[in-house]
Amino acid sequence: MSVFTLTASERESVLLPELTALTERHRRACRAYRGILDAIGAAPPYERVADLPWLPVRLFKTHELRSVPEEEVFRVLTSSGTTGQRPSRVYLDREAAAAQTRMLAATLRVVLGERRLPMLVVDSRSVVRDPTLSARGAGVLGMMNFGRDHTFVLDEHGRVDAEAVKGFLARHGGERFLVFGFTFMVWLYLRDLGADLSQAVLIHSGGWKRLAEQAVDNAEFRGRLAAECGLSRVHNFYGMVEQIGTIFLEGVDGDGLYCPDFADVVIRDPETWQEAPPGEPGLIEVVSTLPTSYPGHVLLTEDLGVVRGVDDGSWPGKRFEVLGRLPRAEARGCSDTFGQGATLGQSATLGQGGGYGQGGG
Repeated sequence: MSVFTLTASERESVLLPELTALTERHRRACRAYRGILDAIGAAPPYERVADLPWLPVRLFKTHELRSVPEEEVFRVLTSSGTTGQRPSRVYLDREAAAAQTRMLAATLRVVLGERRLPMLVVDSRSVVRDPTLSARGAGVLGMMNFGRDHTFVLDEHGRVDAEAVKGFLARHGGERFLVFGFTFMVWLYLRDLGADLSQAVLIHSGGWKRLAEQAVDNAEFRGRLAAECGLSRVHNFYGMVEQIGTIFLEGVDGDGLYCPDFADVVIRDPETWQEAPPGEPGLIEVVSTLPTSYPGHVLLTEDLGVVRGVDDGSWPGKRFEVLGRLPRAEARGCSDTFGQGATLGQSATLGQGGGYGQGGG
């Protein structure tokens, strides 16, 4: 079943009571979170999702925020970033880890289908063999759960393995197959293969900062891949380790990022902090019912975005665009940190007990 079914008004009526209950659950269970809510005077009832109290995502770098006893912590996830940055820490119990795995799979199933597809990975196998698993490597490892007959585009030395790609396409080029890679690496290597990828579904994320430096936007990215590789089924996604299991997936026509039924976005005016109307840019706030073991259900990110439309696109609900990082905000995307020694992180949760990691959009 699709997880992109709720209109904006339906989503509001479903999410508001669930998120309100989750806010009170975390208030009772997390002392630090309770202190924050008391300090700002946040208390129900809340009339809209946009009225719920939010936490700045950076707070997970400086405070221990968990709503389960320490002995129930199943896994601690850390965010990616350039060397020397303090990572976020996210605490999962078994229930939360299972939920994020299940809902991530349900989200991707909308575009990948029920069966595991043959998988071409735009990376090197060495990234998943490194004992000090990087964010990029962990992201690749986790995404491999959704494919089979995994074939890597790059060899152990980071060079294009033309024979491996040729062999993969000989086996699977005439049927539907999956291609995964971080955005910048897809742009860097996939177009040079000179291969027919018209049967592929591409899932990619992260790395837009480096493409923006080359004046490559999403339209150019999609257009060149279609012209040079025959790739027409392309889905970017946006997400973060601080709200693990929730990804905002690009629609079938590339008309924006969409919220699954258990999540939503609010764009906030950085001057007034009020919700900005469609068409006006602001800071992206992400909400999700999945964070039950830590108070990460309503988070203000450091990313700028804009709602492009509501109930008017490929799927119902808001469709939005990520415009970039807030000026002077740290780099986060997994392929933006390529070659900079990124630690296990933002995209790392695929492969962390079956979870699927995600890079910034």
